[in-house]
Order: sequence, then structure tokens, then C-alpha cells
Amino acid sequence: MILDILVIVAMLTGLLFFVATTVGLIRFPDFYSRVHAAGKGDTLSTTLFLGGAILYLMRDLNGTTLLTAGKLLLIVFYIFIASPTATHAIIDAGYEFRVPYWTRSSDRKGADGDDVNEENMDNGFYPEDLKG
Repeated sequence: MILDILVIVAMLTGLLFFVATTVGLIRFPDFYSRVHAAGKGDTLSTTLFLGGAILYLMRDLNGTTLLTAGKLLLIVFYIFIASPTATHAIIDAGYEFRVPYWTRSSDRKGADGDDVNEENMDNGFYPEDLKG
């Protein structure tokens, strides 16, 4: 009974973090914030889901379920290592290609008084800067 409640809580919390990750990917303003949300949320939510699966397997202890739980623990360990490493590599690549940071501006008007449009914003990045 208590184990079932723990499984449900872990799975629902993992689902909540997946939804929060999705909202972060949609709502955050720039590349770096979105990748951060994806990396953190994905790691935690996947770990919670797999933790719930491991707890569910512990209801019936035998050799097969222990082996499966051990494999799931190895997957959790791999995700804890690989996901932050991949997130860092993606952010580092964005930094190397000079993807602009988002800055809060109280004045969203351009020099001519019109609203600033993202397509017309100059972020200081020019492809010819990458040429050797």
C-alpha cells in the first residue's frame, strides 16, 4: 500500500517536471534558458519515472525483478552522467557560435519609435565573423 503510494507520487512528480520542462522550452526567451530547462527537467523527470518503476518492481522480490531494477539503476546513472554533459556541450556550441543572450529591456521601442521585432533585431552576430 505505502509502496504503491510512493510509486504514484514518483510518477506524478516526474510527469509534473516533464510538463514544466515543456513549458520552459516554449516560454523561455533565449537559447540558453531553454537548454537549461530541457537539461534539468529531463534529467530529473526521467529519474523520477525510472525510480517509480524501480519501486514498482520491488513489490515482488525475486532474481528477475532485482536484475531488472539493477538495469534501471544503471540507466539512471547513465542519464545523470550523459544528460548534463550533453547540455553543457550544446550550450558551449551555442556560445562558440555567439548565440546572443536575452537581456531585459524596459523600452521595447526601436530607434524610430516602432515596436521592436525579433526579425529586425541586430544581435551583433555576423556569419563572416566565423571565417578563419
